[in-house]
Order: sequence, then C-alpha cells, then structure tokens
Amino acid sequence: MKEYELTVLIHPDLEADLETPLTKVRGIITNAGGTIVREDNWGKKKLAYPIRREEFGIYIYMDVSLPADAPLKISNIFNITDEVLRYLLVTVNEKARKALAAEQARTDENAATADTTKE
Repeated sequence: MKEYELTVLIHPDLEADLETPLTKVRGIITNAGGTIVREDNWGKKKLAYPIRREEFGIYIYMDVSLPADAPLKISNIFNITDEVLRYLLVTVNEKARKALAAEQARTDENAATADTTKE
C-alpha cells in the first residue's frame, strides 16, 4: 500500500449535513481497498475562482493508504460525484516528510537550548 494525500472540495450547500457526503467519500476510499490514516476538516473557504458557479467550498484533507489500482478507481468515481467539486490526490514524498520532521526536531531542540541558556 502506498501513502497518498487527498484533498476533497465538497459542495458548500452540504455544510449543514456534512456527514453524509463525508460518509460517501470514506466509502469510495474503502471500497477501492484503501484505508484512511488521518482526516482533517479545514472548513468552508472562499475559492480563488468559481467552480460550477460556486464561490465557496468545504475543504477536507485526508492521509490515505491505497493499493496500486485504487487511485484510478477513486478518480473515476470522484469525477462523477455531485458532492465533490474538486479533488487532489498526490503521493507522499517520504524524503521531504522525513526532512521536514528532522528540521522541526532541530528547531524544537534549538528553542529548548535557548530557553535553558536564558535561565
């Protein structure tokens, strides 16, 4: 299974009952053989340009693990799903993720060192 980042832009009219389209998106992923590692609701935001005459959209971010054939299946289904305005499915760059974690650890370590020298 390969790691992916999935960002889904949900139709803004579905904000009142967001769980229904989210259940549908989760079902599409699990039916394709994938698992959702993490899910984050970024909320309703104004779009840079109208999509299907909509000025706003609800952003949902997910870290998912998918088998090799699943991205094509998910892509085909999302293209015909009315609840989804747009989606972005990209592979995770493990080198970049490790470098970012190492940089964050160095920053935290430097901050801790700076705090102890002040005392």
